[in-house]
Amino acid sequence: MAKKSKIPEKFKIWIDVRKKYHLSHAQIQMARELGMNPKKFGGLANHKQEPWKLPLPQFIEECYEDRFNKTCPDKIVSIEDRIKEVRGKKEENKALQPPKLF
Repeated sequence: MAKKSKIPEKFKIWIDVRKKYHLSHAQIQMARELGMNPKKFGGLANHKQEPWKLPLPQFIEECYEDRFNKTCPDKIVSIEDRIKEVRGKKEENKALQPPKLF
């Protein structure tokens, strides 16, 4: 029987936000690097009610450019690929540890 891969909660919330607000992988990576809280995106994404606000994707890109002086990350990694990297590192670390004696 195939083992289902469960997505950790800290990554699942970013996947849900990406779908809900129609953000790209690059914009999600920028928001994560900026340390933004995905639970607060609802207050940031109400540019239709408050016309002086930028739409969420442009807001993230502008904040990223102001902070890092570049328009996008050097290497864009999707959340799904990031999960694979983290799992691969965990498996690698398990293989390197000596067996427990008791």
